[in-house]
Amino acid sequence: MHSLKITPNVPVEDIEAAKAFYTGFLGLADEEFNLGWVARFTSPLSGANVQLVTRDETSPVDSKMSIHTDDVDAAYSEALELGYDIVHPLNTESWGVRRFLVRAPDGTVVNIVQHRP
Repeated sequence: MHSLKITPNVPVEDIEAAKAFYTGFLGLADEEFNLGWVARFTSPLSGANVQLVTRDETSPVDSKMSIHTDDVDAAYSEALELGYDIVHPLNTESWGVRRFLVRAPDGTVVNIVQHRP
């Protein structure tokens, strides 16, 4: 698998309540998207980013990080071949990303995602 970017997923109870700390104090001022249950904030200077997540909209388990890749279908096939625990199957979500969630051997749930143009 080819990892393009890694984004931490920070669990929060309320995105709007947490937003000021991440955008103001930490300088992650650009809101890339906000779906109400997940929002990504990025530094306009460095590109550093974080996702705030209240709960995953479609997965039964929340992930700790999102790994962005250029070929999620190949990554899914590889994860299956290696026998990893798929906790949310590969699909195209209603908000336009194609993704699956996999449990690492240490128990960490990882969101493997490809953004489509």
